[in-house]
Formats: sequence, structure tokens, C-alpha cells
Amino acid sequence: MTIYGQTHSENKLSTTVSVAQAKSQFAALVARAEAGECIVVTRRGRAVACLGPLPKRQPIKYGELAGVWLSEDLTIPEEVICDFEPRT
Repeated sequence: MTIYGQTHSENKLSTTVSVAQAKSQFAALVARAEAGECIVVTRRGRAVACLGPLPKRQPIKYGELAGVWLSEDLTIPEEVICDFEPRT
């Protein structure tokens, strides 16, 4: 199974729950996924979704954007600009 380009083998998917169980225990399942567990959600015994942790976000390395230029009239949202500024 591939999630965000990362392959997850079936033996890593340790928990299987039905859609009804997932609905009634959603907050607890999200907490378990946040802690690193992968959870398969099934409908009528067939896997239909996977709840798990997101891959860790990699920082942008200096030089990755070499040669990229932005137009002078381009409006960039503030939250995007913040990603490129040093954190204090």
C-alpha cells in the first residue's frame, strides 16, 4: 500500500477496524495514528482506507531552489513566505 509516495507493507498495518468502529472511536484512532500506528478501515470486510501518521516534513535545503525566479507581480500568501524565513 502506498501513502504519500511511501510504501507501507501489510504487516505494518497492525489494526483493522470497520467504518462503524472508526466513526465511534475516531478521536482515539487519530491519537493512535499520531503516535505512529497505522490503522486500516474496512467496509464489509474489504479495506477501503488507511489512517496513519504523515511522513515527517523535510526542511528545505539551501540551494534546492537555485535558478528559480519569481515574477515581480506575483502575490505570495504570508504562510508560504514564512516557510522560507528563518525561525526565531
